[in-house]
Amino acid sequence: MWPMSNTRVRGAAAYWPAAGLLGRVDEADREILLGLGHGVVYPAGQIAIREADTSDYALLLLGGTVKVTAHAQDGREALLAVRMAGDLVGELAGIDGQPRIGTVTACGRVLARYILRSELLECTKQHPAIGLALSASVVAKLRTATGRIVDFTGCDVLGRLARILHHLAVIYGRPGRNEAQLPLSQPEMATLVGAAESSIHKALRALRESGAVVTGYRRITILDLDHLARIAVEAAPPEGVAAGPAGSPAISPNT
Repeated sequence: MWPMSNTRVRGAAAYWPAAGLLGRVDEADREILLGLGHGVVYPAGQIAIREADTSDYALLLLGGTVKVTAHAQDGREALLAVRMAGDLVGELAGIDGQPRIGTVTACGRVLARYILRSELLECTKQHPAIGLALSASVVAKLRTATGRIVDFTGCDVLGRLARILHHLAVIYGRPGRNEAQLPLSQPEMATLVGAAESSIHKALRALRESGAVVTGYRRITILDLDHLARIAVEAAPPEGVAAGPAGSPAISPNT
């Protein structure tokens, strides 16, 4: 982790997705949030928050992407979520002071504000609109986690992958655009979907052949969101046919 002098630096996002904390507040409250804590830079691969740690700071993401992971009882690592600019991560420990439930790792260069629990709580007391926005963002993550459980029931790997990619593109893509780019590797997609990598490889090939996506090293570009949405609906197996082979997807609203 490297210190950063201010928030107006190269690599910060040019806009804030509506689903993230920064996208839920007005300009005045956004400036207040951007003034909290101090700026930090995480290089690719660095752990920003570690599972089971008792630290209580939160990170307000300004640029880049992080992944949230946790270890299952059998030792396997599960990818719980992907978070991008505008999101607050680590807020559960920042609110209740309990140990971390996941590890946050930089997927590339990440810019953030490092905010102590005491400062975050004081901010929500002094600025009720920020507190409401924070609550709304946590609720949205919980709704997403619940929705994934419901959506994935009885859905094959292709359908589950299409739904995950569509959801992430809608949340983090530019408004009004029918395409988006996501920094996800095939192993990460496999853990998000709850499928074997070989199954993800086949599903991606089907999506590529349909013209919905193109893939590259650690990234997937969605070319047609509407087409992807149709695939997500149509790819469910016939009634009575079980879902994909590799178990349930990893689900968690937060860290």
